[in-house]
Amino acid sequence: MSLIEAGRHTSSRFFAALAYRDYRTMWVATMSAGGAAWALIVARGTLVFTMSSSSSWVGLVTFAAMIPMFFVPPMAGLFADRWDRKKMLAWIFGFQVITNALLAALVLSGEVELWHIAVLSLVNGIIRAGQMPAAQALGPNLVPRDKLENAVALNAATQNTSRLLGPMLIAPLLATVGAGWAFVLCTVLYSIALVMITRIRTVSTGVVDTQRGAVENLMAGLNFMYGHTLLRQLVILMVLHCALVMAVESMIPVLSQERLGGAEASFAYFMMAEGGGAMITVVGIAGVQSEKNRGRLLLWMGLVSGLGNLGLAASRNMTIALIAAAVMGGAQGGFMTLTAVIIQSIVPDSIRGRVSSIYLLHIGGMMAIFNLVNGNLADVYGAPTVLAVTSTAFIGVLAMSLGLTPLRALYFTGSRTALGPQAA
Repeated sequence: MSLIEAGRHTSSRFFAALAYRDYRTMWVATMSAGGAAWALIVARGTLVFTMSSSSSWVGLVTFAAMIPMFFVPPMAGLFADRWDRKKMLAWIFGFQVITNALLAALVLSGEVELWHIAVLSLVNGIIRAGQMPAAQALGPNLVPRDKLENAVALNAATQNTSRLLGPMLIAPLLATVGAGWAFVLCTVLYSIALVMITRIRTVSTGVVDTQRGAVENLMAGLNFMYGHTLLRQLVILMVLHCALVMAVESMIPVLSQERLGGAEASFAYFMMAEGGGAMITVVGIAGVQSEKNRGRLLLWMGLVSGLGNLGLAASRNMTIALIAAAVMGGAQGGFMTLTAVIIQSIVPDSIRGRVSSIYLLHIGGMMAIFNLVNGNLADVYGAPTVLAVTSTAFIGVLAMSLGLTPLRALYFTGSRTALGPQAA
């Protein structure tokens, strides 16, 4: 096989969905918006820690940004199944441009206070919680059905690549001109996402029964997820993964101060390491076509997620800490990507927005609550201790999941057959 043929084969295997114009456009918009979101996490965390010297305050701000995932996604998912998903995303990105510009103005003028950051974090979280169900519902409609799993994996790869891109772009700004200009850059990134999303031609909506009320329509997604034995167990496992190994953002500033000497850009370096590891892993997963291999990878990624956190907790210098962060980010990104691929391959498009919203509600709720809890615990017991205890607990959870028939079948045979009642 020639190098050209090998390149084409690799492209068709790992990047098949990018052959479609609207998906490419969505991919760029997602990358830009994701970069802005992760840059915001880093810039806000750095600024708040500098102003307060408290991981509890960082936890509170992170909680404010993530808690909307606990109550906004259900209605956002319903709207994503009723309205034009592209137009919904355009409005969302427009609001993000406005709120980020306001935050940048407050910081650059020197008028910013901690409560300003907390309130704007909440607003940003509400808007982002509406963005994600719409984006997850729109993406699969931009490629043929046989490219769906590759499209879902590449979308996850984009989100994880943005964990590297966003912090990488603002790290020099944090180290030189300060957080204000980092927020300006976030505004620019959201503006790019807005422009790109308006260029999508595909019209995409779901199916909502207009004869039923909002609650009944919302329950259709909930009934599907919890009426399907494999999905139910997979979502519970994913929730515990988010709570026990992924809710670390509120502890990273104090870890970076201890491990990297307290430089303002240290938080960005940690996030870049996580994002780089996630990007490499998730791009690799995009090329996995065997269901059996996906199931086995899910088990291994869960195990390495816990071990990566343990490595970060035990690290005593910058090099080891960043290597552990890269391993941790790669395994976490891989685990969440495989979970999303399996769920999206089962869910019918008519309720994709609602099921995606419930999935995000579980993720966001746990991430918000446990970032708040872990931030406070880190002030009392130290971030390394909290990391070690929670990651060990998840490894125990993963071991217990081997006793559940649907998950065990998924791990070792890759079967996605509904092993329990499945809602229509």
